Amino acid sequence: MDEGRGPTGLRREGTKQTLREINPRSEQHRRTSGPFFHIIGLISHPDGFAGPFRLPHCDLPCATIDTAMNTDTTLRTAVLHREILAWYAANARELPWREPDAGAWAVMVSEFMLQQTPVKRVLPRYTAWMERWPTPAALAADPPGEAVRAWERLGYPRRALRLHAAATAIVEQHGGRVPTGHAELLALPGVGEYTAAAVASFAHRQRHVVLDTNVRRVFARLVDGNEFPPTATTAAERRTAGGLLPEHPETAATWGVAVMELGALVCTARSPECGRCPVAAHCGWRLAGSPAYTGPPRRGQSYAGTDRQVRGKLLAVLRATRDEVPQQALDAVWPDAVQRARALDGLVADGLVEPVEPGVYRLPGGPRAEP
Repeated sequence: MDEGRGPTGLRREGTKQTLREINPRSEQHRRTSGPFFHIIGLISHPDGFAGPFRLPHCDLPCATIDTAMNTDTTLRTAVLHREILAWYAANARELPWREPDAGAWAVMVSEFMLQQTPVKRVLPRYTAWMERWPTPAALAADPPGEAVRAWERLGYPRRALRLHAAATAIVEQHGGRVPTGHAELLALPGVGEYTAAAVASFAHRQRHVVLDTNVRRVFARLVDGNEFPPTATTAAERRTAGGLLPEHPETAATWGVAVMELGALVCTARSPECGRCPVAAHCGWRLAGSPAYTGPPRRGQSYAGTDRQVRGKLLAVLRATRDEVPQQALDAVWPDAVQRARALDGLVADGLVEPVEPGVYRLPGGPRAEP
């Protein structure tokens, strides 16, 4: 074999090249050759990755090129599976919802809590929650206001109401057992596509695409060569994730959490540690020179002075007591009367606060005070 060519006869390039220069006369090929080929030119030898390649500007029929490259993508995907799964086996954090005996309810609680919230903030709340409500039936037996109270300052407290509603539906419709089917999970109140897929995959070891922020960022860099994914999940991202998903359900379930862990610990948003990444040599973004993000502005969510902060202060007053709370106690926590009233109205509309009578409030579902 010519030393300058890979096993398919494609010309090898330098290690910093990517496959963005696929035959420019074949736009159709670029669109149809699979998620890796037009981004990462990594053609595999039988013993692993040989390094980046580039298709020559030749007149080979696209079908011939596609056949060769489709063979290589299977090998390439297998290498990614091997490297990331091996990394996860050696580096996975020990988290309570990952314990073999954790159960589907533990996974569901963790997934609700982990939405837009880092693990270190979730751990103490999760532990206290599971001690108090180890089953859906235990949570459903308490009023929803107790779930809001126990949520404390974890943020986005509507998640507590949704988790309580899901627990109630599990008791009423599924005999107190978290359902196993994706469609049944998705039908639960407060459960969206991500949570249904995560519980079905991580708890029930099924084969589902699980796309959270960390997974999307890893695939954006590894496959698309972009620093960050689009602002909202796209059909293209789902196709990419589906194309990389292992066929065996058990392996697919581990793959999902492994890529998630890689994004959380190594391929982070602000300070990616490429030197620690098990697939850095195959990363489209790194091979392209780590180009800066050029998409829509990525604005962090502010907190100070916002209605979110006011809502948090009002809820803190209500959580601190099981008595009904007069308006005067709520007025004391924020000086702007207009913003305070707007925040309180929002809490009532979201079901997080109940008016008992004019000027008196409580958390939802709490017992009325004795006259």
